[in-house]
Amino acid sequence: MPRKHTAITALEHLNLAAKIADLKEDHYRTLLTVSAVTELLIDKGIITREELELKAASLDNELEELIVGSLHPMA
Repeated sequence: MPRKHTAITALEHLNLAAKIADLKEDHYRTLLTVSAVTELLIDKGIITREELELKAASLDNELEELIVGSLHPMA
């Protein structure tokens, strides 16, 4: 009976590298869009940088609490 090969082939490496490159491009475009919208909102006086920073810190804390809570549900 033939043994199954678990090693990744060169083609699979190439496909994985291409997927990572696509993700990096998508991430860049998403970040660029968010940055542009943020700057427009600030320029138009709809929000301030301080409000944005406070909201980002608040969301970061909430996410951290959710992550910690999911890792240690009995804590």
